[in-house]
Amino acid sequence: MEKDVGRLGERVTYKTLEEPEQKIFDGKPFPLIITPSDDEQFVDSTDVNEWLKEKKEDLKDLLLKYAAILFRGFPVDAPVHFDKFVRSLGFDAFPYIGGAAPRNVVVGDVFTTNEAPPDKLIAFHHEVSQAPKSPETIFFYCDVPAKENGQTGIVLSNVVYREMKKREPDFVAELEEKGVHYIRVLPDGDDNNSAIGRGWQSTYLVTEKHEAEERAREQGTTFSWLPDGSMKTTTMLLPAMRVDKRTNKMMWFNAIDDAYRAYDDARNIPEESVCFGDGKYMEADKMDVMKDVLESNAVDYMWRHGDVIMIDNIQVLHARRPFEHPRKVYAWMCI
Repeated sequence: MEKDVGRLGERVTYKTLEEPEQKIFDGKPFPLIITPSDDEQFVDSTDVNEWLKEKKEDLKDLLLKYAAILFRGFPVDAPVHFDKFVRSLGFDAFPYIGGAAPRNVVVGDVFTTNEAPPDKLIAFHHEVSQAPKSPETIFFYCDVPAKENGQTGIVLSNVVYREMKKREPDFVAELEEKGVHYIRVLPDGDDNNSAIGRGWQSTYLVTEKHEAEERAREQGTTFSWLPDGSMKTTTMLLPAMRVDKRTNKMMWFNAIDDAYRAYDDARNIPEESVCFGDGKYMEADKMDVMKDVLESNAVDYMWRHGDVIMIDNIQVLHARRPFEHPRKVYAWMCI
């Protein structure tokens, strides 16, 4: 049963749907779902873009309040439409430097999402949280839904922090005190068989080793070169939690779950891919609790063609579920 919970002008309605499309946290639906009202349809993507330009400040206010907005039922039928959709909201592109996922440019500032095989685990993380600078907003667009599964899981970071502090207060206190390092071996050239297979060339957007070294130093990353040409990196000390200055809420802002569970390939050992600031590795039982907190509070929405989700990367962690081809979901990252 659908329930109207608001309107954005005469043309668009917010709706609360039954699970698994939404959950309710602190009295608010997550994600917020926005769809054209029954009596006002959009003619084409150009019509949508004009509406977005008109309502962009309202939509940004809604994003801050609800943390994620799923646009469903709009005529966004190709990656080029998606590119113009995001640009209509006035965002600037975030340069994807330091991320682990192998990606390719599709059109404009539209990227493929992680190119790793569909059975590879991509666990919960904030985008580029393993680097000093992260995008503030990210968008995903579904061009072709998976034949089976392939959901993009999302979870509220402040809810995760709140639940972790209840269940593992000593672990949370240690993380807050010590911070974390992420350790990753970057191959010489992209490895699309790995969820973290982005080579040092594309990780740092360079072609020469000395250029990669310079970019790594700029990010405070230490490194060493391995005999096969791979680059072993250890990030600067990074916080595992951050206060969102806009809301004063504490966020579980990290990629610990993804590193510990999914940094797994021919070069990397997951259990050794993240550690406390003093070099101590995470304890397995604490990681099990974290996984349970993330999964039990997550929303897994099934993609439909044309869906666009707008995510506040400070407030929301996301993950990719395994799937059966075909699946084409694209990304746009914003400063």
